[in-house]
Amino acid sequence: MSEAAGSVRADVWLWRARFFKTRSLAAKFLDEGKVRLTRAGTETRIDKCARPVKVGDQLVFAVGGRLTAVTVEALGERRGPPAEARTLYSALDAG
Repeated sequence: MSEAAGSVRADVWLWRARFFKTRSLAAKFLDEGKVRLTRAGTETRIDKCARPVKVGDQLVFAVGGRLTAVTVEALGERRGPPAEARTLYSALDAG
């Protein structure tokens, strides 16, 4: 599986960052248009799981009744332990 330089599929990133237990759950969530992506000041809704995510992108989504807003800090190369997954993003301050 080759990844475009500097980007990774949104479903893969959400799975690697441990927001979802399986990649298929992440893909279903994305296909339902439940994630907002902000890149270079432009906000769009992700409606395809293959949409690329890049370092610096901001993602906002609600999962498990909690609103999650993060900045992508790294793409990762695998789904690692939780401590490793937390290095892939930083939380955005609300407000």
